[in-house]
Amino acid sequence: MSNYDVIVVGAGNGGLAAAAVTTKAGLKTLLLEKHNLPGGCATSFRRGRFEFEPSLHELCGVGTKEKPDNIYKLFDSVGAEVDWRYEDTMYRTIVRGENGYDATLKAYREPFYDSIEAVVPGCREKVKTFIELNDKCDAALDYVAKKNGNPNPIVMVLKHADFMRCASHSTEEVLNALEMPEKAKNILTTYWGYLGVPTDELNCLHFLSMLTSYMDNGAAMPHLRSHELSLSLCDVIIKNGGEIRYNSEVTEFLFNDDGTVAGVIANGEKLYAKEVISNVIADNVFARSDAKKIPERDVKLANARTFGMSVATIYLGLDATPEELGIKDYTVFVANDGNARAQDDNRLDYGFYIVNCLNKVIPDASPEGTCQMFFTMPLYGSDIPKDIKPEDYKKYKNDLAEKYIRDYEQLMGINIMEHIEEISIATPVTFARYLGSPEGTIYGYRTSGWDNVIMRNQSQVKDNGIKNLRFCGGHGIMGDGYSSAYTTGAEAGHRVVNKLKGGK
Repeated sequence: MSNYDVIVVGAGNGGLAAAAVTTKAGLKTLLLEKHNLPGGCATSFRRGRFEFEPSLHELCGVGTKEKPDNIYKLFDSVGAEVDWRYEDTMYRTIVRGENGYDATLKAYREPFYDSIEAVVPGCREKVKTFIELNDKCDAALDYVAKKNGNPNPIVMVLKHADFMRCASHSTEEVLNALEMPEKAKNILTTYWGYLGVPTDELNCLHFLSMLTSYMDNGAAMPHLRSHELSLSLCDVIIKNGGEIRYNSEVTEFLFNDDGTVAGVIANGEKLYAKEVISNVIADNVFARSDAKKIPERDVKLANARTFGMSVATIYLGLDATPEELGIKDYTVFVANDGNARAQDDNRLDYGFYIVNCLNKVIPDASPEGTCQMFFTMPLYGSDIPKDIKPEDYKKYKNDLAEKYIRDYEQLMGINIMEHIEEISIATPVTFARYLGSPEGTIYGYRTSGWDNVIMRNQSQVKDNGIKNLRFCGGHGIMGDGYSSAYTTGAEAGHRVVNKLKGGK
C-alpha cells in the first residue's frame, strides 16, 4: 500500500499541468498513465523517416518572453522550458460557390482589421466593435474577481452591460445584433471548429476569448511538436520529486465510507491519496467507481451532457518541399458554405476541413527536401457507418483520405498524391482506442446551450459533489483545447495545493 498527497490520473495536458503544479509546491505526487508515453493527444509518432504531430494545429494564449500570456506564464512558473515558434498569419479561409471568398487573415488587431476590410469593404468598424467587446468582458471579469465572485448586480448592469450580453448570448446572436455583413461574419467565425460547436450555439464570450487570443498574440507551436510540451512538464515533475508510472491504467477509484475519494487501483495495487485529480472524463471515472458512492446529481449531469466532436485526420509525409509543391500557407480552412451551421451539417460532404503544412512554421519539421501535411475533418463517433465490418475499415479510411486529398489538389492546383511517401489515417475509432474517450471525442463534453463555459464556471462547485476529487482537461469547465486543458490542470493543482498547504 502506498500513500501520496496527490494522485493524478492521466498524463494528458491537464494531468501534466496539475502534477507539475503540485510537485513544484512540494506535495508528494503520483501521476498514472495507461500508455507508455505521456501527453495523450500531445505527443508524436513516427512513420518511416517522418515524425508526425497527432492533433495540435497551434496554441493560443502563449505570448512571448517579452509579452507572456497565460500559457507562457504557466510553463514558466513551474520551470518548464519550451522552444516556441510563431506564426503571424492566423488563417486562410476558402469558401467555394457564388458567394464564396478567399481571405487570408493576419494576426494583431490592425493587420486583422485591414485583412478583413480588403475582402469586405466597409466592415472594419463593425469588426472592431465586435473584437473590442472582449476588452469590455475582460474588464468585467476583473471586477468580478476583485469582488471574489460576488459582484454588485447594479454595477454589472450599469457598467458591464456588454459583458452580460456576451455571456448570455450565442456568437451568432451578437454578430447579428451588430448587423455584421454576412461575408464578414462568416470570415470572423472561421475558427468555430477549434471549439467544436457552430456559432449559433457557441457562447459569444467563449468564442471571442479564443479569437482575440490568437489575434493579439499570434499562434505558437513547440519546435519539437507537442511531445516537447509533454516532456518539459514531465521533466518538472521528476525534478521536483514527483513519480510517474506508465503502463498503469487506473481500473478503479477507491472511496471512504463517507463517500470521499481515497485513492485508486492501478495494476492491481491500491494507491491512496489525500486528493485525486482526474484527467479522465467523468463518464469513465463513474464507470470505474462504486455506483453507490457517486452522488445522484453528478450522474444526472454526466448523462445530460452531449459528447463533443471528434475528427478524422490524414497525416502525410511528402517527398518534396512546400516550395516545390506550390504550398504557400500554413493553415487553410476549406468549405462549401461560409455559414458555420451549414459547415457542420454538411461535414460528411466537404462541408468543412482544415489543411496544415507544418514546415511553413517549423522548416525542419521533416527531413531536408520533404514536408509534412495533415488534413483534419470534423466528425462524430456516430458518423462512422454502423454497418462497417472490421475487414472494410481500412478501405473506409483510404477512401476518405483520397476523397479529401483529391479535392484539395483540384482546389489549389497542386499535386500531392504522387509525392506521398508516408501516410497514416486516424478516425474517431482511433481516438476512442487511444484516448479511451466515449465515441472517440477529443472535445470532451459539448460546450453549448446550458452547458456552455460560462454556466460551467458558475456552477463548478455544485457540479462536482465528490469530495477530494477534481477534474481537469478538455472535458473540464473550459472545454476543449490544449490551452484550456493546461489552464484547468494548473487550476486544479493550485486548488489542491491551497487546500493541503493553506493559502488563498
